Amino acid sequence: MISPLMPTYARIPVAFERGEGMYLYDTDGKKYLDFYSGIGVMCLGHSHPTLVKAIQDQAAKLWHTANTYEIPLGTKLAERLCDASFADTMFFTNSGAEAIECAIKMVRKYHYDKGNAGKYRLVTMSNAFHGRTLAGIAAAGQEKLTKGFEPLPDGFDVVPFGDIEAVKAAIGPETGGIMVEPVQGEGGIRPLSKDQMQALRDLCDENGLLLVLDEIQCGMGRTGKLFAHEWSDVKPDIVTAAKGIGGGFPLGACLATEEAASGMTVGTHGSTYGGNPLAMAVGNAVLDEMLAPGFLERVRDMGDKLQARLGALQQRHGDFISEVRGMGLMAGIRLPEVPTRGAVVDMIGRGMLPAVAGDMVMRMLPPLIIEDEHLDEAMDNLDAAMNDWRKNGIPGK
Repeated sequence: MISPLMPTYARIPVAFERGEGMYLYDTDGKKYLDFYSGIGVMCLGHSHPTLVKAIQDQAAKLWHTANTYEIPLGTKLAERLCDASFADTMFFTNSGAEAIECAIKMVRKYHYDKGNAGKYRLVTMSNAFHGRTLAGIAAAGQEKLTKGFEPLPDGFDVVPFGDIEAVKAAIGPETGGIMVEPVQGEGGIRPLSKDQMQALRDLCDENGLLLVLDEIQCGMGRTGKLFAHEWSDVKPDIVTAAKGIGGGFPLGACLATEEAASGMTVGTHGSTYGGNPLAMAVGNAVLDEMLAPGFLERVRDMGDKLQARLGALQQRHGDFISEVRGMGLMAGIRLPEVPTRGAVVDMIGRGMLPAVAGDMVMRMLPPLIIEDEHLDEAMDNLDAAMNDWRKNGIPGK
């Protein structure tokens, strides 16, 4: 008999009752160091007072109105994000998947309005993750996402990750843009280099294409800058954001230059809930913290420390860790001899919450408020686990 909740998740048998800062507490009161942040969502940790107050204050006034009316808090958030980024304009959504859909539509409408309706295809990269819509899974092209959902929407040409020559070869008369994650999250915490990012920008400029960057996981401060592409000094045409943008409240955005968004006129796109007053109040509160003097600098410092500490962990446990990956507070350790889910379940039992990623990687996305003491606790947990694995056997194997 099917469960009341559709069984689409392989849920780990732990249930959380409350959270505070860097920690979650289960229904038995056990404390866990959160190194997952709800898939990179809880950028300010749990129950952050600024966000709690923003939600309580706005909930007492107005939750939702239709987008057929002015929403001043949305205008304010858009202006602030434009001032802090490459963007000239944006569309607010409820999720990253919706932001991706908006980006795909924007690319097609841009070329249609330029008289090039046939330029509708996007070049994407293998092991990507662009959400669970039919277009999103088609763009990623991974069999584990697409199997059973064929026929998929046409319009995506998937090339090997980071292979610029393959991108170049895939560009044809129907190509309208290139869509990539500056740092792949689900695909195994794999960053594109500065040179690769510049090469993609150059290819777009040479061929009249739009560069779409999926920063749903790597954006909003995760790498120590507001958006990960800022490390490469490359200016995109479109960026999708979500997860950390709402600090735990469902919120996404599709940011764009004026040129890229030139086709998005009245009636071309919409959303019932996207950009409503409650979401906009929370989004502004997140920016209050994230754009405060010293916040991102501190994230960069802690990100450097996390990467260094993981490098030292690899030196001690090279029999388990083949590679340390990532940028800033988006990190992963590759465990080729350890079943990743088994390792993660073992760590949860020890009171620490990492996550699984592709390519045999244990993924770590701690809240951006992490302190030295939390790093110490995490490394102590990982050290103890790997010492036990060596002595008592590998979990899940």
